[in-house]
Amino acid sequence: SAVPRIQTVAGPVSPVEVSAEILKVLAARAEKTLGGPLTGVVITVPAYFDDAQRQATKDAAKLAGLNVFRLLNEPTAAAVAYGLDREAEGVHAIYDLGGGTFDISILRLNKGVFEVLATGGDSALGGDDFDRAIAEWVLQQAGIGSEASPELLRGLMDRARAAKEALSDQPSVTLEVDLPGGGRWSGTLDRDTLHELIDPLIRKTIGACRRTLRDAGVSPEEIKDVVMVGGSTRSPRVREKVAEFFGTEPLVDIDPDKVVAIGAALQADVLAGNKPEDEMLLLDVIPLSLGIETMGGLVEKIIPRNTTIPVARAQEFTTFKDGQTAMAIHVVQGERELVADNRSLARFELRGIPPMVAGAARIRVTFSVDADGLLHVEAEELSTGVKASVEVKPSYGLTDEEIAGMLKASIEHAGEDMAARALAEQKVEAARVIEALQAALAADGDELLNAEERRKVEEALESLRRTAETAQDADTIKSAIENLEKTCEFYVERRMNTSIRKAMAGHKIDEFE
Repeated sequence: SAVPRIQTVAGPVSPVEVSAEILKVLAARAEKTLGGPLTGVVITVPAYFDDAQRQATKDAAKLAGLNVFRLLNEPTAAAVAYGLDREAEGVHAIYDLGGGTFDISILRLNKGVFEVLATGGDSALGGDDFDRAIAEWVLQQAGIGSEASPELLRGLMDRARAAKEALSDQPSVTLEVDLPGGGRWSGTLDRDTLHELIDPLIRKTIGACRRTLRDAGVSPEEIKDVVMVGGSTRSPRVREKVAEFFGTEPLVDIDPDKVVAIGAALQADVLAGNKPEDEMLLLDVIPLSLGIETMGGLVEKIIPRNTTIPVARAQEFTTFKDGQTAMAIHVVQGERELVADNRSLARFELRGIPPMVAGAARIRVTFSVDADGLLHVEAEELSTGVKASVEVKPSYGLTDEEIAGMLKASIEHAGEDMAARALAEQKVEAARVIEALQAALAADGDELLNAEERRKVEEALESLRRTAETAQDADTIKSAIENLEKTCEFYVERRMNTSIRKAMAGHKIDEFE
């Protein structure tokens, strides 16, 4: 199996089995507190979770014997907690800074409808980085270098965390460290120094906020409220900088460690039927674009990233070759223009396409993503109704870092990706033109062309073939196609006239009026 196994005293177990054990304990705790069995559960997941991670979460819940009402994005759950308590409407930001990750979500709340406009963040930034910055400052001040032992560093991280928390209420704090060679260092860390250490990290979160606002198509001034989630948002400096950027004081009156759980509980209460009068629709978004491979190794995006789910989108495609009776569907996920740079999710084949000339068949490919972010892809040939489909349950394993990396790569390589796409598209067009002309020459070349004319057409054809194989830019291939089309103008005209003459043979002109 491709799924990694963790060695335990009870034998090897998969991450899904570990998650199931955790969920069993939580369910038992809930049943004891509530005094009865659970009808169902709402499980919150990070906004960055992809199809595989969401499916793994549902599998773990099933293994634990739980009925999953809904998988809910953590920021959406936080919005539920504040949205219901305050009957809030408008555009809101959910700023979630935990120990190791940062997530920012922009949501629109309107009459009980929660729509996630965009999500973003940094999967390698959190309160632990604040502690590390303080610990490194202490090492520098104490003159401790590479000789620091793992035990010393671990203890120092604990003291750094305590100092950070203490500085929320007092202007300075004393730190003491046992030196590796004996002796003891003692120093004072004040609030201004703490700000110097953590401000660059807070600026990174603000940068992610700015990018996500751009994705959502809103400005900071349009944000009505900022909901603070995660223990690291208790830092007064974080709250100060967030207020400065958004121009509004953040909401902090619900415990930032509990706000997600409170929102999930409120949503579960509705879905369990305890509050049927409350119609609360939660609309999340997909984290990465979904599409299929087309000729030339290109990606045709069917559902762009940050599209609200549940969603279904369809697009029509056609055959590339005459008489083609099957089509391979390759489902991919990512932001890049070429298939090779994205993540492969699934492959399946549509068979039973009636033989037709290239481009005549109509194949509709439908992507549907359910409320839990799971994907179903169906291909249908419209004239016959023949269908094929796939449920996308990819192998577990796209990490938050990989998703963030894919988004970053799509921005960094945007220019070269567009150039690569244009080149691939022209190569596909050249192959289409070459195949069509070869078929025409085989059908009536000897009849309509003399030897010299045929030689010119075949020379231009060969020139295009060589150019398509060797050219490194789209414009060169485009020029070669145009040159071939110009060379063949007289031949195309003769073919058209011949077709018209054959169609009119035995008929009078007035029959066509």
